[in-house]
Amino acid sequence: MSYIAITIPAPQELRDVLVAQLSDMGYEGFEERPDALVAFIPEGDFVENDLQGLVGAHGVDYTKERIEQANWNALWESSFEPVLVDDFCGIRAGFHAPLGDAVAHEIIITPKMSFGTGHHATTFSVVRLMRDVDFRGKQVFDFGSGTGILAILADKLGAAETKGIDIDDWAVENATENAEMNASGNVRFSQADSLSGEESGRFDVVLANINRNILLTNMGEMKRILKKHGILILSGILQEDEPAIVKAAQAEGLRPEKRAEREHWLALSFIAS
Repeated sequence: MSYIAITIPAPQELRDVLVAQLSDMGYEGFEERPDALVAFIPEGDFVENDLQGLVGAHGVDYTKERIEQANWNALWESSFEPVLVDDFCGIRAGFHAPLGDAVAHEIIITPKMSFGTGHHATTFSVVRLMRDVDFRGKQVFDFGSGTGILAILADKLGAAETKGIDIDDWAVENATENAEMNASGNVRFSQADSLSGEESGRFDVVLANINRNILLTNMGEMKRILKKHGILILSGILQEDEPAIVKAAQAEGLRPEKRAEREHWLALSFIAS
């Protein structure tokens, strides 16, 4: 599969908005550079007129480049640095030195074309909220698993079983490889675009780091698959979207509990009634 890489010179304050809007348009990965935001989308999903309308509305321009899947590793290896979420969790690539005593838990990933290196504020904030959850012996579901970081961390925190789904086959393949690399034997990933096939009341914890629209559309389904008093952790939420997310969650009987904030993005946790 080939990808289109879009490079948008944009000030920092505009990038969070662009990431949210581009995510809604199907862009699946982002890279922050000192002077620009780079967004990636499967070549078959790229609609240039839509992109032109978006960047034009913000008064910025872009350049585009076609990238073969085989070139992805060279691209991210050139800029990927380990991510430390406090002293709790470190995320690194296989070519980095082990983090040792700097963190309690270490995750090794090769992201390929999947979203979720830990660099983006959304993933970082979910990891931070996961620190306060007791995963031991729990059934966990990761909705929109990407590279599998969150599911792998749940396993390292003692989850009995973790299931992850993603809409893209290549993400499922990548997450499975990353789980094997981390010896996360109780994690399974599969391809799916909805929660309709999941058993009601099965999961103790549901994780969803996606985007506002998908979260709102699937709020009822996420509540349905949670056990009573189960925990739902959501991210991919801009600060200004918090009221809409909280209102939708409360309408489904989900009680707001905690929040983590980073670079204008939020992660929110809820308890199921």
